[in-house]
Amino acid sequence: MSSRIIPVQPFDYVVFGATGDLTKRKLIPALYHRFKDGQFDEQSRIIGVSRSKLSDAEFQTLASDAVSQFVEKDYQDPAVTKRFLSIFSYVVNDVSNEAGWGDLKKALRDDANVVRAFYLAVAPDLFEPIAEQLAKTKVYRRDARVVIEKPLGHDLASSIEINDGVAKIFKEDQVYRIDHYLGKETVQNLLALRFANTLFEPIWNSAHIDHVQLTVAESVGAGTRGYYDESGALRDMIQNHMLQLLCLVAMEPPASDDANALRDEKLKVLRALRPITNGEVAAKTVRGQYRGVKSETASVASYQDELPDDKKGSHTETFVALKAEIDNWRWAGVPFYLRTGKRMAERVSEICIQFKPIPHSIFDHAEGAPKANKLIIRLQPDEGVKMMMMIKDPGPGGMRLRQVPLNLSFAETFTERTPEAYERLLLDVVRGNQTLFMRRDELEAAWRWVDPIREAWDRASEPPQTYTAGTWGPSGAVALIERDGRTWYEGPHS
Repeated sequence: MSSRIIPVQPFDYVVFGATGDLTKRKLIPALYHRFKDGQFDEQSRIIGVSRSKLSDAEFQTLASDAVSQFVEKDYQDPAVTKRFLSIFSYVVNDVSNEAGWGDLKKALRDDANVVRAFYLAVAPDLFEPIAEQLAKTKVYRRDARVVIEKPLGHDLASSIEINDGVAKIFKEDQVYRIDHYLGKETVQNLLALRFANTLFEPIWNSAHIDHVQLTVAESVGAGTRGYYDESGALRDMIQNHMLQLLCLVAMEPPASDDANALRDEKLKVLRALRPITNGEVAAKTVRGQYRGVKSETASVASYQDELPDDKKGSHTETFVALKAEIDNWRWAGVPFYLRTGKRMAERVSEICIQFKPIPHSIFDHAEGAPKANKLIIRLQPDEGVKMMMMIKDPGPGGMRLRQVPLNLSFAETFTERTPEAYERLLLDVVRGNQTLFMRRDELEAAWRWVDPIREAWDRASEPPQTYTAGTWGPSGAVALIERDGRTWYEGPHS
C-alpha cells in the first residue's frame, strides 16, 4: 500500500534566514522529499533571503550540502537533486535595511495562480519589520501566507506584542504559527484513532479513564545553546508542544475537520484548564535541573557546567512535571500528568491513557490479578499505538492472567517512508490548510495558564531540584504522581 500524492499549486516560497541552521537541517530536506515524491515540480520556486552575500549558485551549493548531509542516503537521487536545485534562487537582503527589497520583488512572480508564502526563520523581533517592508514594497498580497516559528514570546505580554506586530499587515487567516509536533504522523493519527473509530469515543471520558500521562523525554542535554537558559523547559516544551498534545487528547469531537472547527475545540480545553495558582504551584509542579555523571565508561557534564561563566548559578529548569486538571463534564476528576526534560533515561515521546480497573473480577483463583488497560500512543521513536490487554496465558493447569500488548507499529504496518513533520506542514501552508497550526487565541490561552506557574517559580527562593543525567527526573516528580496512588509509565517503549 502506497500513500496517495496530491500535487499542490505552483508556489514562490520565500525563506528569510535562508542560511540558518533550521533551513539547512529541516526546511530544505523536507522540501526535497516532497519534490522527489512529485508533490511539486519546477513550476515552483524557493527563494532564499539573508544578509550573507551569496550568489544563486552558492545558495544552490548550500542547499545541495543540506540534502547530502540531512537526507537519508537511500533517498538521495543525483538526478532529482539537480532538478530540485534548479528552483533555488537567492536575494541578498538585510531585513533592517531598505536595500534589497526591490530585488525580492523582482524575484517573485506576479501571478495570482502562484501561491506566495513567506517563512520567517529569523528572530521574533524581526517579524514586524519584515511584515512592514513586505507591505511597503508591495510584495505583500492579501492571499499571501506567512509562517512564524517559536519562540513566540516569553510570556503573554511579549506574545501579544509579537503577534500585534505581524497582525499590522497579515490577517489571522494568513498566519501559520508552526509547531512541528503537530505535523508528526502519530499526532495526526490521534485524531483518526479518536474520531474514525467507534471503539474509543464512548469510553473517552471520566467514567472509564483514570488518568492521562504525557511524556516528552530527551536524552541529550541543553548543551551550549544560549537561548535555552532564557526559556527553560516550561516555555520551550510545556507551553506549546505539550499543551497542544493535551488538547488533542481532551477536546470534544469537532463538527468537521475544518481548521477552525478543530481549533475551536482545542481552545475550549485550554480555557477549561484549572489555573495553578500561588498556593498550588509547589504541590502541583516540579522543576528540575540535571547534574553530571562521571564513571569509568562515561562522563556527562551538568547543566551548570555547560553554562558560560556569567550564567553560572542559573535556576533555569531542564525538567518539568506537573498535574493539570480540566474543569468540564468529560474530564472532571481525571488528572493529566505532564513531564518533559533533557538528559533523561531515553528519548521518547508518548501519551499513556490509563483506564480504570474492571469493576469486579471473577478470577478470584487465577494466578495474576487483572490489570487495568492502557492505551499508549508513541510519537517517537518507533511510532505506533499499543493497547495493553489482559489475556489467559496459554497452556493447561488453571487460569493464569497476563497483560500483553496489541501492538500497531508504523514501521511494520506501513512499508513506505514516514514523512517528517515539516514535510506536511510546509505544504499545508501552500494548500492554505491551517488545521495543524496554532491560532492566536490558542497561543494566548496557553500563556495565560503557564504564566502564573512561571511567576511563582521566579518568586520562590528554592532552586530547581537536581536529578542525575540518564534518569527519569528528580524524586519530586515521582512524589507528584505517587501522592495520588499512581505511577509514571516507563516502558517498555518498543
